[in-house]
Amino acid sequence: MFKKILIANRGEIALRIIRACKEMNIGTVAVFSDADEESLHVKYADEAINIGPPLSRKSYLNKDNIIQAAKSTGAEAIHPGYGFLSESDSFAGACADNDIIFIGPPKNALAIAGNKSNARKVLTKLGIPVIPGSDDLVSSPEEAATIAKKVGYPVIIKASGGGGGRGMRIAHNAKDLTEVFSIASGEAGATFGNPDIYIEKYIVKPRHIEIQILGDSLEINTATMFISENGSVVSRKDIRN
Repeated sequence: MFKKILIANRGEIALRIIRACKEMNIGTVAVFSDADEESLHVKYADEAINIGPPLSRKSYLNKDNIIQAAKSTGAEAIHPGYGFLSESDSFAGACADNDIIFIGPPKNALAIAGNKSNARKVLTKLGIPVIPGSDDLVSSPEEAATIAKKVGYPVIIKASGGGGGRGMRIAHNAKDLTEVFSIASGEAGATFGNPDIYIEKYIVKPRHIEIQILGDSLEINTATMFISENGSVVSRKDIRN
């Protein structure tokens, strides 16, 4: 069991982790930017340390500052919460290089699944159906327009290196696409430190299916399910990690 964990996040996300740690008698270290000094997660944690200016890329996305905060406070592990660095393979690797446990998937798994564009390629290679869209990253509005014309509007632009709705924009026509392309890329860069984006066909009123996986440092068995339109499981394939 850990004696002390640093939470590399803020707000309600950090509070939930801190509450769980308190129930397990684990010490907590909160991190905060200059703008969040008076935030509740800072007051609720056992310790708190400033990691930089208000801009996320200079604080909550600053890998070196967070690693140094963990080392200076004696934290054995870092919990990234979700968003920010939670899907960063380079951050997971930096933790390992500094003998700090990253509470999350290993670096090699994040290198595949943490980058959505890469994940699409891997799934396609495995023969698993994906939503029609770009085969790789999209670098310009012109390239985006070509892909959108092929798959049909509406389309959605997504941040390759993030999630949670940030860096996402829907385009219903070519004019929309031109207007939102740079906005989505800019938001992705500001939020996740990675401006890369890709495109998928936008599915109106989809049925959201989410599978939660809980594992430890041992080998994990997972399963992939393919769901038909009426909600029935049409096939199931076991995959060994």
